[in-house]
Amino acid sequence: MVSLRFPFSFSQPSNLPHTATRSFSVAVTAAAAAATASVAGIAVYHNQKHPLVQNALNCLFSNQSSSHFWASLSFADNSSATVVESKTGTSFPSVLGGSRKLLGIGLRKKSVLGLKNIDVYAFGVYADHDDVKKILSEKYGNMSVAELKENKLNEDLMEADVCMTVRLQIIYNKLSIRSVRSAFEESVGSRLQKFGGSDNKELLQKFTSQFKDEYKIPKGSVIELSKERGHVLWTTIDGKEVGSIQSKLLCRSLLDLYIGEEPFDRKAKEDIELNLSSLIQK
Repeated sequence: MVSLRFPFSFSQPSNLPHTATRSFSVAVTAAAAAATASVAGIAVYHNQKHPLVQNALNCLFSNQSSSHFWASLSFADNSSATVVESKTGTSFPSVLGGSRKLLGIGLRKKSVLGLKNIDVYAFGVYADHDDVKKILSEKYGNMSVAELKENKLNEDLMEADVCMTVRLQIIYNKLSIRSVRSAFEESVGSRLQKFGGSDNKELLQKFTSQFKDEYKIPKGSVIELSKERGHVLWTTIDGKEVGSIQSKLLCRSLLDLYIGEEPFDRKAKEDIELNLSSLIQK
């Protein structure tokens, strides 16, 4: 399987700099390498540990800081490709279910006693290509990228009946399902109150009760939260369906965690907006 390393970096509250690891194709020529120095690119590799690759990596990127890059996800037409979150090495399929294309990836971090942040999970946000073209292109299709930046694309995406998936891939090896349930009670609960008022405890309990203690989520486990037609939220854990709830409010509240005004990863949200703009204009 061909793997693509997608050079996202992540804005966190601490604003600590970090150096993202990147890789590139052994077949890339010196001319392409020179272009890479000035334009953010997507690297294709077959063997990341090849010494030639590693040496070139060191040469090309040793003096670069954690500048943010964005690259088009046009390669997502290749359903066998994967996209790698550079900090943790977590791989995401570029396409889910044949038509849901990856818009961006990010990290969910959690502060421990205010002393340090731990990486809890990496996430990828997907949207159905056909739905985006059909529903959002009618409104935004004739706008330039600059004009699209002035509009609230993500708001329309959350409100519209567009099929989407948020894929969570567990990184922290001591994470329990109880912790996930508690985290969603706090985060989704605050959004339910924000968008729907205070009388949504029953809806919140119905959602969080899907994360039963019997489910184990070691490092590498995958939780998928999918908004299906009619604003039905399906939850799966490692491929097993654990429940579904029809609620536009719940779908909106969940998506707001990742692409709303106060997202878990602000840089990921920006990447998603840019890639969504690109998808609309295709």
